[in-house]
Amino acid sequence: MTNSSKLINKLFLLALTSILVSSCAPDTNELSNGKKTWNISDGVEFPNNRPLSRSEDGIMLPDGTLIVADQRYGLAKINITGSVEPFGNFNAIGYMHNPPAIESGPNGVHLSPQKTHILTADIFNGKIYRTSIDTGTTEIVYSHEYGVNTAIQDSTGAIWFTQSTQNKSEERLFEAIAKPISDGALFRLPLLSSGEISKKPDLITDGLNFANGFYIDEPNKKFYVSETMANRVLSFDLDTSKGMLSNKSVLAEIPSPDNMRLNHDYSLWVASLLSNRIFSVDTKSGDYFVAFDAQTEKGAENVKEGLKRVREGDGIADLIGPELIGNMPGLLTGIIIGSETQPFYVANLGNALIKVSTK
Repeated sequence: MTNSSKLINKLFLLALTSILVSSCAPDTNELSNGKKTWNISDGVEFPNNRPLSRSEDGIMLPDGTLIVADQRYGLAKINITGSVEPFGNFNAIGYMHNPPAIESGPNGVHLSPQKTHILTADIFNGKIYRTSIDTGTTEIVYSHEYGVNTAIQDSTGAIWFTQSTQNKSEERLFEAIAKPISDGALFRLPLLSSGEISKKPDLITDGLNFANGFYIDEPNKKFYVSETMANRVLSFDLDTSKGMLSNKSVLAEIPSPDNMRLNHDYSLWVASLLSNRIFSVDTKSGDYFVAFDAQTEKGAENVKEGLKRVREGDGIADLIGPELIGNMPGLLTGIIIGSETQPFYVANLGNALIKVSTK
């Protein structure tokens, strides 16, 4: 049996498990191994009336305030009552989204190690923004030649970022979903002795089929990155002091993986845009199960078709549409996780989040 066949069988078993869980234990949403799983029906749209714009990713502050990507403002701040306002004063640095003349796409959103700043990557114009949480001001740290999907700072001050493909526009970005193009890459901007971030990134690895979200696990010296159009999450050994990765391996084979976060139980939660799900991945074994499920019947069919297409070197762009998205506000792209007592939020390319209580 091929690896792809094994993956399809595994996905079928996961889907079957979800059906059994929902029919046999709907009140607890608990799998037989004690793990929790939630469905779209367990969540609610937040904020009400869909006031956001392309809320692809975001972070949660200790008091429950959310700061998310927003195509109109750069970043939007959502307080616990659901009130929304621009955050970061992006206008002061000339931020604008006025297509087709000017395209901006705030994308991956991550806290700095000290939790004092927010890094936001722009997948259309290639800018990496740094926003002070205290002052609410923003600066442009670096402007890349191509779009930047996600940017994260490590404890040395260096900034790592992914280039999904060599795009300078939204149209070119989606060409790499319509047909896999092996020009995705991972870069690192070192911190100079002057205390400034270098403007000359080091190429860490290239030849990726749509490099997407990633996670830096410094305590365990691990680095994980989604290779969306190869249906896999890659794992590396990390040497933060030298800015080096080694021992590349495949942690898990997941349909079109996107953004990721480490959960409280140290599992890696990975959004899967084609399956409309979030998977919980054991970082030791690579085993995974469905943590959040918004998959439609048509979506399940599209997963099978998408796996087949990617295996044959084709794309999945035409498989993404309303029947796949279902009751989500938009295409599922990520997760926002706070403390164990707080709800988690499912991010997407729509205009609201899905809020899921864990209690």
